[in-house]
Amino acid sequence: MTMTQEPRLRAAMEGRRDAAEALIAELMPRVRNLVRYSVHVESEVDDITQEALVAILRGLPTYRGEGAFASWADRVVARVTFAASRRARVERSQLDVDDELVEQNALPPSATQPEDCLLRRQLEKLMDQLSDEQRRALLLHHVMGMSVPEMAEELEVPFETVRSRLRLARAHLRELLSQDAGLEKLM
Repeated sequence: MTMTQEPRLRAAMEGRRDAAEALIAELMPRVRNLVRYSVHVESEVDDITQEALVAILRGLPTYRGEGAFASWADRVVARVTFAASRRARVERSQLDVDDELVEQNALPPSATQPEDCLLRRQLEKLMDQLSDEQRRALLLHHVMGMSVPEMAEELEVPFETVRSRLRLARAHLRELLSQDAGLEKLM
C-alpha cells in the first residue's frame, strides 16, 4: 500500500465500514486474479474470492505493518485458495466425480476477448495441464513473488521439494509451450 492508502488501511483496521469497503473494492481484482490462476474450475473462483476477501477483513487486526500489505493479503489469499482446493479435492474423491464433469462446468473463453485476454487464456490452459503442486509453485514464485524459503514455509514442504517443483514446472511448461507452438505451425 502507498502512503496515501495507509490512513484508509488504519481506518479499516479500526472497523470503519466505509474504509473496509474501499479496501475490498481495491483488492478485489488482485484477489480474483490470484484465485483464478490457482483453481481449475471457473465456477469456484467467485466463491473462493469472496472467502479470501472475508479472511483478509477478519485478519486485518493481525497485520503488523512489517511488510507490504499487498504481500500479506496475497498470503491470506494463497492460504484460503489452497484450503478450498484441498476441500474440493476431498469432495470430488468422496463423490467420485470424474474430470469430464468438472470440465463441463468450466466456462469457455469468449471469441471477442482482446488479444491479451486470449494469451492469458492460452497460458491458463497450459497451466491447467500442470500438477497442482507445480502450478502452485509457479504462481507463488512468479506471480506472488515469494522466495523459495517463503514458499517452503507456506506450503509446509522441504526447501528442496519446492526447488524441484519449480524446476519440473518450468520444464513441463516449456514442453507444453513448444508442443502448442508446433500445433499452431501445422494449422
